Amino acid sequence: MIPIYERRCAVEVRPAHPGDGEAIRAIRNHAVEHSTALWTRTPQSPAEAEVWLKAHLERGSALVAESEGEVVGFAVYGPWRALDGYRHTVEDSVYVREGRHGLGVGSALLAALVDSARAAGHHVVIAGIEAENTASIRLHERFGFRHVGTVPEVGTKFGRWLDLTLMRLPL
Repeated sequence: MIPIYERRCAVEVRPAHPGDGEAIRAIRNHAVEHSTALWTRTPQSPAEAEVWLKAHLERGSALVAESEGEVVGFAVYGPWRALDGYRHTVEDSVYVREGRHGLGVGSALLAALVDSARAAGHHVVIAGIEAENTASIRLHERFGFRHVGTVPEVGTKFGRWLDLTLMRLPL
């Protein structure tokens, strides 16, 4: 038997397009309903998902991972803060479809996303990760992100306070 951390699936990472919207929304909403990766209890409606994805598509900051014709993950980056002084800094998000974790999908997405942000001329990528999400923290560490701080009890979900770990990758 091959341990899950050694298994891989054949995955192709490509720019997202509008037709990927429903698959991305399904992955995102699963995270909303079952994890602390997104600090909201409100699933994204089809209309909200369309607007959200359109903004990323216009920026060229949305990628999907496909395996055997199925979208198995997505990654995006967007402005870290709205003020002009932060215009060279972006924040990343990487999500993998339930049942596809530990197969290299997240790594493929993060590698492509970092390359994309670098090619777009950004200076720094920030990752804001729920402090107990050790898999995401380890993934980001493998790509050179460094821990720059943890802010205690800044969010809440599932009846408990959540700490936010901030990681930084200079491009």
